[in-house]
Amino acid sequence: MESDENLALMRAVDEEFTAHPFFGSRQMRNILRRKGWIINRKRMQRLMRKMGLVSVAPKPGLSKPAPGHKIYPYLLRNLPVVRPNQVWCADITYIRLSGGFVYLVAVMDWFILCGSLKRATFPVAGATISWELSSSLDESFCLSALERAFRLHGKPEIFNTDQGSQFTGNAFTGLLKECKVQISMDGKGRAMDNIFVERLWRSLKYEEIYLKEYASAEVLRKAIKAYFDFYNFERPHQSLERRTPAEVHFGQNPILGLAA
Repeated sequence: MESDENLALMRAVDEEFTAHPFFGSRQMRNILRRKGWIINRKRMQRLMRKMGLVSVAPKPGLSKPAPGHKIYPYLLRNLPVVRPNQVWCADITYIRLSGGFVYLVAVMDWFILCGSLKRATFPVAGATISWELSSSLDESFCLSALERAFRLHGKPEIFNTDQGSQFTGNAFTGLLKECKVQISMDGKGRAMDNIFVERLWRSLKYEEIYLKEYASAEVLRKAIKAYFDFYNFERPHQSLERRTPAEVHFGQNPILGLAA
């Protein structure tokens, strides 16, 4: 159980990081000091590691894998993403509870994230086709989200992640290889790729998470499901010619849900 002061600080860190995903520990320390927090860089580094927050700015050692885990090449350079289920991606974010915090992993379709129409000039937050919550940053909840995505929506041609240990483990990559999905991993300096996913996290947090208090992971789970259902099926996006992500992913009048 986290102290009230520590939870308040973690919320402040999360809000600043969501607004400024390029900030590292030094910038985060400086901006929170200006807002009245007494914190040094070492404590900021510990908090950011605990929360799983890593700046998306290019730098050596970004998203280090676990020792012995294989790193796969980046396959999306100059690749036109022109159809659903061509490229999926996954990412993890931190979400606070009233007495602690959990982690959310989401599996997303890059076709929707990148804006599927030629006139789209900014990334779109969707379509989220699978997600899972966990109280720890182990590999199992990411694997569970991947298995659900395959079960409900088939397979992509390429699956892209960062080099975090949750995505480089033998179980996660083994399932991708078993299903004959090409594995792609962000290399150093691939900051722009992360921006697509950061857009989703900003939308979720500013429109849902920061507006409420969640007493338990179960309450949070219901809120996330309701938000993703609304975002995928009901909310039209200007960059998708006022269509929803579900309409772009499945065509008109989709029957199956996107978020598990």
